[in-house]
Amino acid sequence: MTQGNGTRDGRPLADVSALGPGGHAVVVGGGLAGVTTALALADAGLRVTLLEGRPRLGGLAFSFQRGDLTVDNGQHVYLRCCTAYRWFLDRIGGAALAPVQDRLDVPVVDLGRAEGNRLGRLRRDALPVPLHLGRSLATYPHLSLAERASVGRAALALKGLDLADPALDTQDFGSWLTAHGQSARAVEALWDLVGVATLNAVAGDASLGLAAMVFKTGLLSDPGAADIGWARVPLGELHDRLAREALDSAGVRTEVRTRVTSVSANERGGWSVQVPGETLEADAVVLAVPQREAHDLLPDGALDAPENLLEIGTAPILNVHVVYDRKVLAAPFLTALGTPVQWVFDRTEASGLKEGQYLALSQSTAQNEIDEPVAVLRERYLPELERLLPRARGAEVKDFFVTRERTATFAPAPGVGRLRPGARTKAPGLYLAGAWTATGWPATMESAVRSGVGAAAAALGALGRSRGLLPDFFEEAA
Repeated sequence: MTQGNGTRDGRPLADVSALGPGGHAVVVGGGLAGVTTALALADAGLRVTLLEGRPRLGGLAFSFQRGDLTVDNGQHVYLRCCTAYRWFLDRIGGAALAPVQDRLDVPVVDLGRAEGNRLGRLRRDALPVPLHLGRSLATYPHLSLAERASVGRAALALKGLDLADPALDTQDFGSWLTAHGQSARAVEALWDLVGVATLNAVAGDASLGLAAMVFKTGLLSDPGAADIGWARVPLGELHDRLAREALDSAGVRTEVRTRVTSVSANERGGWSVQVPGETLEADAVVLAVPQREAHDLLPDGALDAPENLLEIGTAPILNVHVVYDRKVLAAPFLTALGTPVQWVFDRTEASGLKEGQYLALSQSTAQNEIDEPVAVLRERYLPELERLLPRARGAEVKDFFVTRERTATFAPAPGVGRLRPGARTKAPGLYLAGAWTATGWPATMESAVRSGVGAAAAALGALGRSRGLLPDFFEEAA
């Protein structure tokens, strides 16, 4: 057995034999949380080894090849208010590859009205909150005048909620909306339009605490908070290639195809991390893996109620990919009502497609569709796209395929807040990171990065290392 200076696939693992006390950290998991943790620890002067079981970094936000196409497993966006993820993009040198729109502007097409497709827009003006959305709401054609007025009143009530109140986590958002005068149509055409995409749950299934956080932070905190950003390149360019380059530059030893089998305390007061054929000794270990995997790796006594991790539910996201022989969508993205189609994104340029157009449909809350055969999904969604996009009616479908993430996010159900652990465990030197930990955010890229910074801050504090190089938001994440 070694202390981290053996080999794997003919390559040396991290050599930590010359490190002094408090010098080596092992991060288990190479998703956004793990990469962030590793970068933050390395920036503070620690030697870091990052272990990932898959052949790539990026977790659930990754790319793969399908013929000549580079395909993202799912469409991921972020908002201007996602300061942690924006810091991450800056840290890996990828901010210019995933810009934010100048101002929030979301085309919303309603297919459910007898008069035919009707286009509305959710966009902001250069006015202070809440006036920045006033004109958009006043002219939003998918709600009646009375419904628009009631939405405004509910938004003001939502703005007044205290996000620190634990009682919010025990209530569901749908009941709160009903109690505040929101019609079923208002929920469908506005609240769920935003909430399903950000929470991966309809209002009735979502914690009021998490929903209030999303709407208060995204729509009611700053005029530009909800401006949307997305990658103009494959996600693998950001979360794998650029992330690896940043890790290498920071001195992090990154090992992929390396699955951790156990984590245990050693005789020196540190930790032994077991991978097939090797043992790495570390002064700090961060488990940046999904909650069920973390549960299986945690030693006895590390959490008061480890079974809570198994009670955190999961929710799927289905992505439908369609390649046409011609351009059928003029906008970079749109969303729809009165149809199974939720959000549609143009991924033509990012995928490398030279002719035609490649659209990706992001379908959240996909519990009823996640296991449907591709043929069934094709019969369902191609006619809906023809209803939504008139130019698709005469276009040839060159390719149709789906990607499925059955455990894409944790389920943001009422009561989930009490199940989400913080970064610190009861075992000194052992920490947790992941979008499912207690960041205050739903399961987003923002939550993952915040959790990584929080875990790094906790580890650095325990090791007596300076946290001065951590980003400004680290106190919130810790």
